[in-house]
Amino acid sequence: MRRTERYKAVGGANSLWHIYKTVSFWKVAKNFLVIQIARYTPFIPMKNFLYRTFLKMEIGDRTSFALMVMPDTMFPERIKVGENTIIGFNTTILAHEYLIDEYRLGDVVIGSEVMIGANTTILPGVEIGDGAIVSAASLVNRDIPPGSLAGGNPVRIIYTAEEMRERKANEAPLTDSVKK
Repeated sequence: MRRTERYKAVGGANSLWHIYKTVSFWKVAKNFLVIQIARYTPFIPMKNFLYRTFLKMEIGDRTSFALMVMPDTMFPERIKVGENTIIGFNTTILAHEYLIDEYRLGDVVIGSEVMIGANTTILPGVEIGDGAIVSAASLVNRDIPPGSLAGGNPVRIIYTAEEMRERKANEAPLTDSVKK
C-alpha cells in the first residue's frame, strides 16, 4: 500500500483545476527550469548540486541521474535517494498525483545501491529498498523490498533478495574490463 496524504478537491472542479491553491506558481516555475537544465546536463555532480540546492531533494553520494530523468516538479523535496544509486534514462519520479475528486502527496524513498531501469515511472508514497533492482519500463506502484529484482507494469517481484544472492553465487566472476 502506498503511503499518501489525501486532500479533497473542492469547488466542483477536478483537483488539477485548483493546482495553484496547492502549490505556488513561482515554485513550480523555478523547479521546472532547474529540472530542465538538469535533464540535459551530462555532468552528474552538477545535476546532484542542482537537485540538492534548488529542489531540496535528499541525494546520497555517488548517486547518478541519467539523461532526461524527470523528478516531481511540484514537490521534489519529497524525494529521497540513497548513496551510489542509478536512476535510468527518462525515468519519472512523482511525489504527487492530481485526480478528479482529490489530490495525493507522498514521499518517495529510494535506497542506496539501487538500480532503476530506463523509462520507469515511480508513483508517490513508495519505498524502494537498499540494493533493489527495478527493470526498465516498470510502473512502481508499491514498495520494493531490499535486494530484490522487480519489474513490469504494474511492478511485481521477480526475484526475492534470497533468490538474488543464490543467483549471484552461481554466476561466473567478473573480469576487469579496463585496458592497460
